Amino acid sequence: MLEVGCGYEGGVAPALAAKGYDVLAIDPEAPEGPFYRQIALEDLDDPGPFDAVVGGRVLHHVDPLGAALDRLAGLAPLLILDEFAWNHLDEPTIDWYESHHRLLVATGRKPKGPSDLAAWRARHTGLHTYEVLRAEVDARYDERHFEWRPYLYRWLGGPATESLEAGLIQAGAIRPVGFRYAGVRTDAVRSSASAR
Repeated sequence: MLEVGCGYEGGVAPALAAKGYDVLAIDPEAPEGPFYRQIALEDLDDPGPFDAVVGGRVLHHVDPLGAALDRLAGLAPLLILDEFAWNHLDEPTIDWYESHHRLLVATGRKPKGPSDLAAWRARHTGLHTYEVLRAEVDARYDERHFEWRPYLYRWLGGPATESLEAGLIQAGAIRPVGFRYAGVRTDAVRSSASAR
């Protein structure tokens, strides 16, 4: 398995390794450790093959996106994403997030996400929209699984924030902005036994 964009926290590499997978996790800010290399995708010199590429909240940042996805498609036939459709943040969703952020701060908690989403958007002008990301992914992979998911609880970190966000999404009060995707390379063949 190849994890792209594991970040300084280390991503899902330890969990994958605990399940018995041979894992390589890359990120310029990757932590030290046996699964990690502190490099960007374009500098990866391991030709694979890998059985799958896993990316958590990373591809909406990657530029150029098409070239990166071409590289990933060449490394593994399966792509698994946990991503962020930031441009789907509508007014009710923003209002809920920001008021919940203020509530958590008032109770002495320090959410890791921004308090002001308009200011956050102004600082992150180069992010790919959901539609651009999906168009580029869909040009290279056939979708096998897709689901909208809560996302903002990761930024808020309150004790019941994930279930609250999920309930509000289910009730139609706010929009989901997280999604999970799995796709198979359009020309995929069964991977060899020696692949990771």
